[in-house]
Amino acid sequence: MPPTPSPTRLFQRGSWPEASRVADILRAETTGGVLLIIGAVVALVWANSPWSSTYEDLRALTVGTDALGLHLDLRLETWAADGLLAIFFFVAGLELKREFVAGDLRDPRRAALPVAAAVGGMVAPALVYVAWNAWADGDQGGWAIPTATDIAFAVAILAVISTHLPSGLRTFLLTLAVVDDLLAITVIAIFYTETLDLAFLGLALLPIAAFGFLVQRRIRSPWLLVPLALVAWALMHESGIHATVAGVLLGFTVPVLRSEAAGGPDAGPGLAEHLEHLVRPVSAGLAVPVFAFFAAGVTVGGFAGLRESLTDPVALGVVLGLVIGKPVGIAGSTWLLARFTRADLDDDLAWIDVIGMSMLAGIGFTVSLLIGDLAFGADSAAGEHVKVGVLVGSLLAALLAAVVLRARNRVYRRVCEMETIDDDRDGIPDVYQ
Repeated sequence: MPPTPSPTRLFQRGSWPEASRVADILRAETTGGVLLIIGAVVALVWANSPWSSTYEDLRALTVGTDALGLHLDLRLETWAADGLLAIFFFVAGLELKREFVAGDLRDPRRAALPVAAAVGGMVAPALVYVAWNAWADGDQGGWAIPTATDIAFAVAILAVISTHLPSGLRTFLLTLAVVDDLLAITVIAIFYTETLDLAFLGLALLPIAAFGFLVQRRIRSPWLLVPLALVAWALMHESGIHATVAGVLLGFTVPVLRSEAAGGPDAGPGLAEHLEHLVRPVSAGLAVPVFAFFAAGVTVGGFAGLRESLTDPVALGVVLGLVIGKPVGIAGSTWLLARFTRADLDDDLAWIDVIGMSMLAGIGFTVSLLIGDLAFGADSAAGEHVKVGVLVGSLLAALLAAVVLRARNRVYRRVCEMETIDDDRDGIPDVYQ
């Protein structure tokens, strides 16, 4: 029998968990999206079944302790939103740093269009929400809900649709979503922090700094890194800032570029890429689906309840922001920048591709639900209506994007087939043509 790998070996390149088939499957972009959908569907069905009270009891179950002055006796739904989602944001932090240091965001000219698209894709939905609720006399507190794009959901759907779509479209969407995540994190930290305890915030920075010191020295031991991450999370939670911000800050400390001076095993791929490869299965296979399960379980109440929810200006503002604001903001800002500057689209892309992709960015599931809970509370009537709005808006955005992108996929498939035929004919002697 082969020896069981030690916990330290779990952090080494080529270790057993990294090579396992389950981990590889969970790293696939479509897998995370599918599990996200399954978690949300199970929650919706359960919350609207005769056994809905058991679902509510499960969400309300309190786990943890308030020892040492840390209020960590939390409901399961809070553990999912504040705890597990911090893993998702840690991976997002790693992606963000990789993009800024070694990816598309390193080159200002290449980054200009997707960055402008991300900004426009946040400003326009917020304006649509505010304008609608100003006209309908609704609550303006949820302005940030439709500004977020769900990376896992959007990229998974694009992966299912895009058998022949240009790879540049996926790169554009990923870069846009990465910047969108950074802006969403900033919004959460600034606008949805009600009380701030500077003492605990200062204490939280100490384990984050220690974590950063270790990873900069290429120390990968889980016995050191995991406890520091947990302490940083707990202190950040107690400070009043949403605890998921700790995940992002920890991700930002990890070095992206490989160590050239080390010369030994550390001179392999950058540690950010290594940790992302290691943690992504946990994020995609556990953190995001479990959060979706606890966040999406809104009692709709049939068609009558759905109609009642969508008559709330808040819910309808979310729908309009996701379905109209996102495409207008992303496509519009991209066109304006390309029109009045030297920035330009990838040669393989057409503007209709950008429009379809901007519709796809209207899927705001994970972070939109999180912001909705922060803005209105998970158990309030407005909070329940927001969940319906996010679900309906994300579904409509996905359907509209699928129509456009599937049509474009057929066009690119025909082009590919024609090029294949031409290549085949080029290999046939003229006498036979």
